[in-house]
Amino acid sequence: MRIHICAVGRLKAGPEAELIKDYQSRLDRTGRPLSLGPLSIHEVEDKKARGMEAEADLLMRVIPKGAFIVTMDERGKLLSSPDFSQKIASWRDAGRQDLAFIIGGADGIAPSLRAKADFSISFGKMVWPHMMVRAMLCEQLYRAASIEARLPYHRV
Repeated sequence: MRIHICAVGRLKAGPEAELIKDYQSRLDRTGRPLSLGPLSIHEVEDKKARGMEAEADLLMRVIPKGAFIVTMDERGKLLSSPDFSQKIASWRDAGRQDLAFIIGGADGIAPSLRAKADFSISFGKMVWPHMMVRAMLCEQLYRAASIEARLPYHRV
């Protein structure tokens, strides 16, 4: 199952970019034997600052057709890392070809796009900068693959 992160904003060089690249590489190595990956990151930018709906339109263009859509949203479901791993494995085992995680811009995800989501996940009640959410999501995707592979990375 191919994994996509579809996000508003361009990631600049810096610590977040290095962290994301590291976890992306780890996921690709660990996930491939499990039919998880590769991980692709699709960035969109509303250069005219037209708002959430314009961002949603741009995001819809990069979400693969037929993808299982998961929004990263403070109103979403709180999951433990093992539960997240089980969800991803169940979506893969159900025959999903593409899994798309959506990260909105500064104002969040437009209601029209949230309505199209198949699932929604929260990293807690706090609001996180969208670049940090990318890094945290990449780490959790790698952790999910390591749990599925029964590697010692995740300790309880």
